[in-house]
Formats: sequence, structure tokens, C-alpha cells
Amino acid sequence: MSRIGNNPIEVPKDVTITINGGVVNVKGPKGELNQEFDTDAVSFNIEEGLATVARNSEAKDHKAKHGLYRSILSNMVEGVSKGFTIKQELVGVGYRAAVKANTLELSLGFSHNVVLQLPVEVSAEAVTDKGKAPVVTLTSCDKQLVGQVAAKLRSLRKPEPYKGKGIKFVGEQIRRKAGKSAGK
Repeated sequence: MSRIGNNPIEVPKDVTITINGGVVNVKGPKGELNQEFDTDAVSFNIEEGLATVARNSEAKDHKAKHGLYRSILSNMVEGVSKGFTIKQELVGVGYRAAVKANTLELSLGFSHNVVLQLPVEVSAEAVTDKGKAPVVTLTSCDKQLVGQVAAKLRSLRKPEPYKGKGIKFVGEQIRRKAGKSAGK
């Protein structure tokens, strides 16, 4: 019995879901998302503001896909209605960020600036307040894509445990290590 897979998904009035074969198309005010699903494993039912996912058999593979597909569909509905936002902080002396068109230009302590090309579906905003670390805000209707871009951005300069410098998520606690102890 899948606890997640059996939960119905509330579909807002301004969101439309269409199923064509194995491809589910979700359209809303923030954008449009398409996803291909295995129709042998599950079937979708959309009725008056509720969407449900039912598995077609009790096979182990179908049980595994039941909750997964329900979560993906739920994230698609939430993405096109509300959108997803990830905020990351650039902690370090001289670290800067600037958004130009569809590129993110970062100064991360290397000998050169790092230019990150963003996908069309992801929009970025860089805010620098005096005395605080710059904050980069990534926004998209696709949860998977915005998470992937955030992971790519973080991989450019991971937070290190001694001084805490690097790119971290806002609110993330970095485990700190003690440095060298003084002489004997």
C-alpha cells in the first residue's frame, strides 16, 4: 500500500492537465510542463479539481512507480501554479554575483570570473546588501531543473568546513572544524 501514491492532488482552477498517451501536459499561469510516464504501471484520473494516480497491478516495479509518479505530478501542478524558488548565499571576501540576460557571472576568488549559462526556464536574481553576503535567487516552474541548476552553482565553490567560505543555501548550517591548535 502506497501512502504517498494514494493521496489525491488538488488541482487549482487556473491549472489544466491533459493526458495524451503516456505524456502528461500541465499548463498554468507560471508556465507549461510536459512529462512522459509509464502507462503500463499507473493510470491517471482527473475529476473536478482532483487528480489521482492508481497503479495497474501489484508488481514490485509498479508499486515503486506509484508514489514516484504521484509526487512528480504534484510537483508539476505546484510548479505551474506557484513556482519554486531556491536561495543561495555566496560567503567569502570579494565574492560577487551579477545577472546579465540569461547568464550568471560570479566572482568566487578564482583568477577569472565564472560565467554560468542558465536554462531558459530558470530566472535568476542577484541581491547584494552592504555588509551581507550576496544572495542568488533561482526561480522556475520545474522543480527538478531549478534544483539541478542550484546544485551546479553550489559545485562551483562548495562550502569548506574551516572558514565556512563557499556557496551555501540560505539557512544551511555548515559543520565547522577546529583549525590547527597553538604550539605546545
